[in-house]
Amino acid sequence: MNRLGALASTALVVLLAGSPLPASPGEKPKGVLEPASLGSTENVHRFGDIWLASQPGRDALEIAKELPIRTVINLRKKSEIDWNEEAAVRSLGMIYLNIAFQTPEELTDAVFDAARHALTFKENAPILLHCASANRVGAIWLAHRVLDDGLGYENALAEAATVGLKNPAFREKARAYVARSAAGRSH
Repeated sequence: MNRLGALASTALVVLLAGSPLPASPGEKPKGVLEPASLGSTENVHRFGDIWLASQPGRDALEIAKELPIRTVINLRKKSEIDWNEEAAVRSLGMIYLNIAFQTPEELTDAVFDAARHALTFKENAPILLHCASANRVGAIWLAHRVLDDGLGYENALAEAATVGLKNPAFREKARAYVARSAAGRSH
């Protein structure tokens, strides 16, 4: 196993135990990523006021309302879902945002910027961020944690993998976006 694989495995054990990852020099932990439950929804994690998940069903949205989730951010295209999630979310009195992308080519700087803004806009909290499997969620989470929370890249990558990031192309898009942003790209 390479060094990154070993770090990710260690990080997964630490994260599942509910403890924050050790901070990089000068880095302060800002919360704990922990497994969570949201009805029948699979692959759910929570970090403070942000819930990260795969596709929730109607039952899970009703539970989310009671938590109380204020904003649902869907990273899926409407054509990927066979029911009207937006109408269901709005009927429960929650805010619905659709920042859709499906392929790595569609994961643009504008998508990262919009998702990061939505995650950091305090009036949106608490937030449920989801896609189909949490793979796309992981890519957004990686960029958010590094650029908005100041978490070191390797620790953020480990969190993203725990959340659901599996696609190497999404991982590379997030890495490149983080590098450009850290080099002075303004938002």
